[in-house]
Amino acid sequence: MSDLPLRAGGEMTEIIGRYQNMVYGLALARTGSSADADDVFQEVFLAYFQSGRTFRDEEHRKAWLLRTAVNMSRRCTCSSWRKKTVPLSERREEAAPFPSDEEKLEALCGLEESYRLPLYLYYFQELSAQEIGKALHLRPGTVRMRLSRGREKLREVLKGVFSDE
Repeated sequence: MSDLPLRAGGEMTEIIGRYQNMVYGLALARTGSSADADDVFQEVFLAYFQSGRTFRDEEHRKAWLLRTAVNMSRRCTCSSWRKKTVPLSERREEAAPFPSDEEKLEALCGLEESYRLPLYLYYFQELSAQEIGKALHLRPGTVRMRLSRGREKLREVLKGVFSDE
């Protein structure tokens, strides 16, 4: 039996409900795979449950969950097993005249991690450059530069998808 204090079921349900989209979305943006994002999601909240940590405020809790999600995602993407796998198919469907949200997210997942994470946190989680910098251990100026360069790369990717028709 663990000597860690157990969190009340209602509290865990509330915390998961509040932060599930943020954690899952970050994991999906980092790993590029919904199956891996599911695993990371479970690991993050399991770590939260088992940690028994107390937080100064909600911002501290949110920062801890973000940092844990980044670390767990990194662990997942760097595993030797993952490096030895090959996708079953690389199917490309007919492109629509305008990118759907799914196509935008897919294009985002195709970017380098250094651009993908700040863009995801900025646009999907609505964090400021300052908050993203704290979560990713970067200076706000670095975050703003990565957002700018990431937007340009995303434009190029989406432009390439729709010019191949």
